[in-house]
Amino acid sequence: MYYQALVNKKHKIKEDMFQDCVLITTKNVDDEDVEIEQKTYDAYCKLKKVLDEKENIKIGILSGYRSIEEQQKVYDEIERKYGTSYAEAIVAPVGKSEHHTGLCIDLSIEKEGAFLIDNNELMKEKETYKKIVPYLSQFGFILRYPEGKEKITKYPYEPWHIRYLGESLAQKLYEEEKTLEEYYENLTGVLVIDKEKDMTSRDVVNIVSRYFYTKKVGHTGTLDPLATGILVITIGKATKISELLTASYKEYIATVKLGLETDTLDITGKVLKEESVKENLEIVKVLKEFPRNYLQEVPIYSAVKVKGKKLYEYARKKEEVILPKKEVTIKELELLEETSTTFTFRTVVSKGTYIRSLIRDIAENLKTPATMLELRRVKQGNFSLENSYTLDELKSGQATLLSLEQSLSNYQSIIVDKKTEIKVKNGQKLARGQKKDGIYLILNEEKKLLAIYKTEKEELVAWKVLTTPHC
Repeated sequence: MYYQALVNKKHKIKEDMFQDCVLITTKNVDDEDVEIEQKTYDAYCKLKKVLDEKENIKIGILSGYRSIEEQQKVYDEIERKYGTSYAEAIVAPVGKSEHHTGLCIDLSIEKEGAFLIDNNELMKEKETYKKIVPYLSQFGFILRYPEGKEKITKYPYEPWHIRYLGESLAQKLYEEEKTLEEYYENLTGVLVIDKEKDMTSRDVVNIVSRYFYTKKVGHTGTLDPLATGILVITIGKATKISELLTASYKEYIATVKLGLETDTLDITGKVLKEESVKENLEIVKVLKEFPRNYLQEVPIYSAVKVKGKKLYEYARKKEEVILPKKEVTIKELELLEETSTTFTFRTVVSKGTYIRSLIRDIAENLKTPATMLELRRVKQGNFSLENSYTLDELKSGQATLLSLEQSLSNYQSIIVDKKTEIKVKNGQKLARGQKKDGIYLILNEEKKLLAIYKTEKEELVAWKVLTTPHC
């Protein structure tokens, strides 16, 4: 269920995004059956209670979920009463109405013992509706078509139309006075996903891209389909800083199957060798020898290129190729668990280390076949499982993007005044002063990231400018 889906005149409803939507039936102000998505209705009930208790405002439901046929009837009725031009301006085209999602509610207000129904009557209660707005985000709602944003939403001001997004995003939009369109148009940040098994990193990128309505999505470190855990996703301008987010060290927990060797170096591959597991293997002793730098041979089932061709292409065509080696660092390596046929270890390694290859090298020292059974990335630089989200949590509106400032908090920063801010926006060099060698985040007085600079001789030189030039 995609609680933060964008549905408007440009974005048609995508049924598969709402295929697991649970609708409940309640009564509207005309005592007719009306359907609303379950979480949206629960939030509405809480909103209704608070407004009654704190503001003495009694609200009711005019409409909720609408089928394609019902939306057509609404359009036809408005067209009959007010004309085609008015209907086209105020009623969403069939298939492009938020009412198809079950996540929006048109609110009525009780006046003199009766609920108002006519749009003109509702508009006269504008001041009462304004009292409702500050409470909406507390329960995950936004005013979907606010006054003054008509050119952005493409709809006239509708004080009665509220939309459920989940509390996190709703509060963000309320505080920043943004519409859902503005949020997606300027979306930038970092999302930490806890990747599921049997998905590629590209699969995750595609899902996130679709969810946030942008093609500007990338990731900072591939995980094999077998692996789970931390996958750092960059969105918008964050794709420009991927290399800064690619940590020097990553932490993994891996489980090894003893007595088995495969062509892919993991359990998904073709078995090349199988034998009984030897007794009294000196696993602890071998692991203690490994925290070191060494030249690691890249596995043939990898995307590393040799002579312009990826290694797995050589493997699939059964072509001979000399596997490249690269220096890696095994910073930490410890045994967590051991059985008669498996063992599990935790390791901290440098960027570019293949855990499958590490297991192969451990197996060589143990003088027994072994292959990777499971792999989980639990940490990458500043990012850990504690600030990650599953894809289900993303779809249900629980995920929160990290800002560029939060994501790069391990780098040194410089706050500049208004005059210098103009120079930074134009990518001009800055005086280095006594600053040490390295990378610096340039922030404005509001502590928003403007650019990333590097030291060069006696100057700070623009490396990544993240704002538009000042004219």
